Amino acid sequence: MINTNFYLVELLVRNHPGVMSHITGLFARRAFNLDGILCAQVGDGKTSKMFLLVKNDSTLDQIIKQLEKLYDVLKVSVNQDYDKSVFENLDKVLKLTTQSKE
Repeated sequence: MINTNFYLVELLVRNHPGVMSHITGLFARRAFNLDGILCAQVGDGKTSKMFLLVKNDSTLDQIIKQLEKLYDVLKVSVNQDYDKSVFENLDKVLKLTTQSKE
């Protein structure tokens, strides 16, 4: 299903401490919200895949260009054809339960 309101930005990154901070910091400095983040190591653990759910916005092209320039970002792809329900139902996928504070 093509979604025109959101994009899924897929990153292949070097896997070491601080990478997530560099990437999310780039979005934060531009006041661009990340609606969802999924990340896991791949292969031998030297790299990770990050999936960032972002709203369709006119500044997204600029952010993508800046992501491509980051040393730790090895590959960037942007997708409109994805299943957004993965982010919406992540608690069910991970079998998380919500607990209220009392």
